[in-house]
Formats: sequence, structure tokens, C-alpha cells
Amino acid sequence: MAATNEKRKIRYAVVGLGWFAQEAALPAFAPTENSEVVALVSDDPTKREELSKQYGIQRTYSYEEYEDCLTSGEVDAVYIALPNHLHCEYTVRAANQAIHVLCEKPMAVTEQECEAMIKAANDNGVKLMIAYRLHLEPANLEAVEILRSQQIGELRIFNSVFTQQVEEGNIRLRDITGGGTLYDIGIYCINAVRYLFQDEPTEVFAVAASKGEQRFSEVEEMATATLRFPNERLATFTCSFGGAKVSTYQVVGTKGDLRVESAYTWHGDLKHYLTIDGETQERTFPAHNQLAAEFTYFSDCILQDKDPEPSGTEGLNDVQIIQALYRSIGTGQPVRIKNIEPDTRPTSDQAIEHPATEEKPELINAAPPSGKS
Repeated sequence: MAATNEKRKIRYAVVGLGWFAQEAALPAFAPTENSEVVALVSDDPTKREELSKQYGIQRTYSYEEYEDCLTSGEVDAVYIALPNHLHCEYTVRAANQAIHVLCEKPMAVTEQECEAMIKAANDNGVKLMIAYRLHLEPANLEAVEILRSQQIGELRIFNSVFTQQVEEGNIRLRDITGGGTLYDIGIYCINAVRYLFQDEPTEVFAVAASKGEQRFSEVEEMATATLRFPNERLATFTCSFGGAKVSTYQVVGTKGDLRVESAYTWHGDLKHYLTIDGETQERTFPAHNQLAAEFTYFSDCILQDKDPEPSGTEGLNDVQIIQALYRSIGTGQPVRIKNIEPDTRPTSDQAIEHPATEEKPELINAAPPSGKS
């Protein structure tokens, strides 16, 4: 049976065909050996027609036909790249038809939705993975190992800045769809400190700021958060939809520090600057196809009946933290928090390297958040 599984490909439906699904996800199936796209789900007929031709995909469905897709017998798993407020519904519906789910982050908008997703997966015996691609990415996993080895001493401080320009009209700026800086990009900073500190925060505090631009009428322009961790460690980060493109974090220990540049990117090189006792070493990690790694990993979990490490609990914990941060912004007070301790955390054993592809696909009725390709 094992020999058969090694040759079998997990058949995916890609649900939601926005910018990230088109630019990052769809091209990432080709380099994998165990994953293939067999169906597309979108309410945009032009996207369905053009992308099915581009990738040679036979079956396409509107959102109204989602159930037909799930019950077709042609699909083993769905990759959900829908707006955040739809993650729960489309995950639960897939799980109820015994279809495995790889869902983009944030897992959902509320803790209750996350819990419903976990329950549906458990009740139906399907795999549920949240798409934390950096849990498979070599530079971030090497950072985990450097910190665990105590090369920079006892960990004391985490600091991160993740900013980008998001143009007016982008879905990330809509409250009703689960937009906002913390859900969209702050989640990367939150997740990073959790896997770097290998721990869960106990208290959070946040403030938000906006200059009154029309594009930020529904969500904050930027937010700064402070997270307290056990053993009196502090983490801070700032995320913004109104700043130049920056993606970096730094962890400070008692003997040195590690800075990672372009820390959260899905393409391009990542760099480490490791300083110990005043001496700095630089290391460049070449670009990899992070989405191909993600699909490979999840398909392996299905084929080998393994529980994926970025589990529903991982997604739930981040959403609990984000909700607590918004409560803090609303009240001006710190908020105590108690997360679930995950069964496992990412280690370098999970690293998967697929060669990067430089070609950018032509986008169909979609644009990056900045509006610039």
C-alpha cells in the first residue's frame, strides 16, 4: 500500500482566485510530486475560464456549486484562499463531505469560528492545516534552531516591523470581510514570536493609529502591540497598511541578537544577521517556492496519515491573540490571555526546499495589495 501512496497525487480544488491564489498558489502545484489542481472555485466566470485554460484544469465551479465540487469524487482536498470571513463556512462544509482542508491564515475571524472548524475536522476524520508557510521555510526554521541552542544567550526581546502600502478599495481594508492590519500582516509577527520563543503570551496590549485617510475608514492604518511571555520576556511589533515595504524581526538575547530581513516574504532571498559578543555573521538563504513546499507537506500528511504541525490549534491561538489585541485597542487596557499549548512546534526537520520560479503569471481580474505588480 505504501508504494501506491508514494505515486498518488492529492487532488486539490483551489477555492477563491484572488491575487495570492493566482500569483503564488496556482503556479506552485507544478513543481510538486504529490499534489495537483483538478478544480477551481470562484464566482468570477472570466477567472474560471481563463485560469482553467492556463493550467489545463477541467472542472470549475461557482460558489453556489461548491457542494457539487465537494461531492464530485474528483477532489481529495481544498486550498481555501477566500476572504477571511468565509474561511469557517467553507472549511466546515468541506470537512462535512470528508474533504481535507488547507486554509489560509488567519484561520478565521473569531475564536468560535476556529473552534467550529477544528470540531468539523475532528468529527469527520479529515486533516486541517492552516497555511503557515514559514513553518517549512529554511531561514525561519534555522532561526528557531539558533535560538534554541542559546547561541545568543537567554532570550529577552522580540521586535518586528511589517509594513506595506495597501491601495483604497482592497479587500484588506474592509471590516466586514475580516480585514485589518492585525489579521492580515500582524499575524505573521505574532506567529513568528510564538515559534521563536517556543511559548505562548500571557498578556497583550495594543494601540492603533490612523491619519484619517478615506482608505482607512473601516480598519486601522497601523497598530503597535506588546506581548508579555512567561519568564518575563517581551515582544513588540508594528504593522501598517500605510508605510513603505518593510519585513523584518530581531530577537535579542543576553549574549547577542539575530536579525532576519525580509522575514515574512513568500519569494526572494532571506538574510540572517547573527551578532554574538559584538561579532556579526551574515548568511543569505536563497529563495524557495514556499507554496510548493506547503502543498507537498500537506499532501504528505494526508498520504501518510500524519497530523500537520500548523494545526487548527495553531490558527486558533493566533486568532485569540488578535481578538485580545483589538479588545486592548478598544479599552486602552492590557488584556490577559490563556492560549492552548500546541502539541508540537516547528523545527528544522520540517524544512522543505523547492527551487524558486521567477516567472510571474498574468493576473486575471486581480491585483496585489499595493496595486503595483
